[in-house]
Amino acid sequence: MLCHAHRPRGTAGQALEHELRCFAVFRRVYVQRDEVRQIATAVRQPELGYTFRVGSLVSHAMGQLTPQQMAAFHSPTAIFPVGYEACRIYWSMRHGNRRCRYICSVEEREGLPEFTIRVIEQGYQDLVLTDTSPKGVWDKVLGPVADKRSESSTLKLFPVYLKGEDLFGLTVPAVVKISESLPGVEACDRYSFRYGRNPLVELPLVFNPAGSARAQPRTTSPYTSLVIRPHPQAVVGNSARSNQNVAQGEGGAPHSKPPVVHPRSSQYRWMKSEWRANVYLARSRIQGLGLFAARDMEKQTMVIEYNGTILRNEVATRKEKSYRTQNRAVFMFRIDSEHVVDATRTGGLARYINHSCAPNCVAEVVTFERGYKIIISCGRRIDKGEELCFDYQFDTVDSQHKIACHCGAPECRKWIN
Repeated sequence: MLCHAHRPRGTAGQALEHELRCFAVFRRVYVQRDEVRQIATAVRQPELGYTFRVGSLVSHAMGQLTPQQMAAFHSPTAIFPVGYEACRIYWSMRHGNRRCRYICSVEEREGLPEFTIRVIEQGYQDLVLTDTSPKGVWDKVLGPVADKRSESSTLKLFPVYLKGEDLFGLTVPAVVKISESLPGVEACDRYSFRYGRNPLVELPLVFNPAGSARAQPRTTSPYTSLVIRPHPQAVVGNSARSNQNVAQGEGGAPHSKPPVVHPRSSQYRWMKSEWRANVYLARSRIQGLGLFAARDMEKQTMVIEYNGTILRNEVATRKEKSYRTQNRAVFMFRIDSEHVVDATRTGGLARYINHSCAPNCVAEVVTFERGYKIIISCGRRIDKGEELCFDYQFDTVDSQHKIACHCGAPECRKWIN
């Protein structure tokens, strides 16, 4: 485009002197990103494969808090979510000029936080250190580290100025923003909020001690397995169910046209991209938190996938026993006779779906896209605002270890197992 500069009066003959042969403008464009929400997505959905790293700290899991833990699992400067895990690259306890990995985690023991560091160094057996405070457990590391560095005449460390909460990563701004968004943290009365309550995900918590089995703390009774099972005859392949209708209605006027048929693979891809529009978490009349329909959904609609870590039976059994000794809620789902999905620490929102003897959803295991997928689908038409539930299909046990069911259905079996 040919642009003309301002031409003074009486200079018509000198127009060419004031012509611009080219014209370019550089415009700076700012792209606004909600980085905190992006980090929250990475932390809450480790199955996506994102790595959340700040300096030498790599976050593995954010963890969570239940209402009864709020009073004890925080300090004035940090919140201690149970299940929190991060890896810190730091100086070795055995060599003054080497570094190694320190896996930091927060667990529960007798109602109080327990801070654990697992020292991983090539050529040595893993060393596990525990204490009742982050400072106490890191002091067990910093002392030997300072001694080794003094022996090798390397830069001296001053452990007295290093804080355990900082080394655990609990005071990293990005981690703090996520921990301050955990449900129910307003009950941490001694904690001083740095960024204010930032509800990245609204998860109102209610504690019901007589709820469904997935959140029922175990007592000292003998160990019994509480692993969710798929609905009978619900283990299918992609080709076997490829012609199911995802949107056939119930009741009402007859269809004037044949129902639209969608392959299961297409349904799954759509569900993976749109599942957040299907559900939301809220208070449950059955127990604690429950998952609710965010919109009307027709029968056989894929609602959400049950995510977690796939474990062999032997590993799943050890994990479950470990969770029970910690009085931790267990979220496990059986895929087949050999494998179990553990959603206790790395699962998605599907683990909050409660049990019902008159369920409106069906849990099924499908085998497509080169692996097992646990899909929660509508067993009938579900209205917006209705709580989602399915039958846990727990193993039947003797009367001594039975768990009461509070689904409230007219045909309630009174026991979950």
